[in-house]
Amino acid sequence: MSVPPSPAPTIDALGTPVAWSDLQGRIVGCNLAFARWMGVSVRRLLGQPLVSLEAQGEALAHFLARDERDSLRLNRLALAMPGDAPRFAEGWMSRLDEGGWMLEAHPVDEFPGLDPTQALPSALSAALKGLAHELRNPLAGLKGAAQLLARRAAQRDAGERELIALIGSEIERLNGLLDQLLSPAPPAPHAPLNIHAALERVLRLAESEAAWAVRLQRDYDPSIPELHGDADRLSQAVWNLVRNAMQAGAGSITLRTRVEHGVRIAERLHTLALRLEIVDDGRGVPEELAEHLFLPLVSGRAEGTGLGLALAQQVAREHRGTLTYRSRPGHTVFTVLLPISSAPAAGEAVHGTA
Repeated sequence: MSVPPSPAPTIDALGTPVAWSDLQGRIVGCNLAFARWMGVSVRRLLGQPLVSLEAQGEALAHFLARDERDSLRLNRLALAMPGDAPRFAEGWMSRLDEGGWMLEAHPVDEFPGLDPTQALPSALSAALKGLAHELRNPLAGLKGAAQLLARRAAQRDAGERELIALIGSEIERLNGLLDQLLSPAPPAPHAPLNIHAALERVLRLAESEAAWAVRLQRDYDPSIPELHGDADRLSQAVWNLVRNAMQAGAGSITLRTRVEHGVRIAERLHTLALRLEIVDDGRGVPEELAEHLFLPLVSGRAEGTGLGLALAQQVAREHRGTLTYRSRPGHTVFTVLLPISSAPAAGEAVHGTA
């Protein structure tokens, strides 16, 4: 296999991150700026498929699959090594005369000094608080109805009593979320939790809400130790992802857990981490939304709020983790990567604000 040479002898002197590949799309070289931007050594990048670096969307894969293209502008490219937080750039893919491809990335920061998931303007914040007030009355009515049903549940079977209890607990959780909108309180301290117990709660909700036959599957690793975190927040994040899959027409949804060893998450190397994947066979992420999917108010449905994925990403960050995805029609995987440790590191902030 012939390996294309460096596109220019002075490429290492460039401040712009640049990498180049062979015709099969495997990286055969990059400048120091690219390696530093990715947070790894040049040696670690060599041999990596370019498409494996794309943390969100499949723009590179689509480009490399169409040989007739000579160049392509990438409006917003998200690149990351496995387990790392995405790095965003404006970019160009172009064909090399010697054979192969060159990727030129121009790092961007759309929200300087500000977490995109917290980029809600004050007007929207006020609107959300107004909505919270409006939701109080119907929730109070639902709570009263659930309590009435609970009193009559003595003569009902165990399954009906369990559903009534679930209704009551979810109403209480919604009231708690409204309280946070109206008067944010300091987050609850993290505590040991069983991630599979949290996932079972999500599956129970999915079974209760599904309007059609959705096959819910478990693929758990029983060796995963307890995490330190907020079980309610993690359940909410996963439920948002499962509900999105259901609304995308999924006929099958799988919750998969695995242990990862020696994983780098953001800028830290963790001995042990949890990889939680939500896999579905729905319609996939619309290509026009891929670049802004985790921003608030971005939704592919007219009736959608666009807050579910932003909240899920925020919860992952509160637990020092990441949320990424890959998607094509019929196969979408959202991946939550969380460090596993006996307790948060001393002096380390583990919570953000929702």
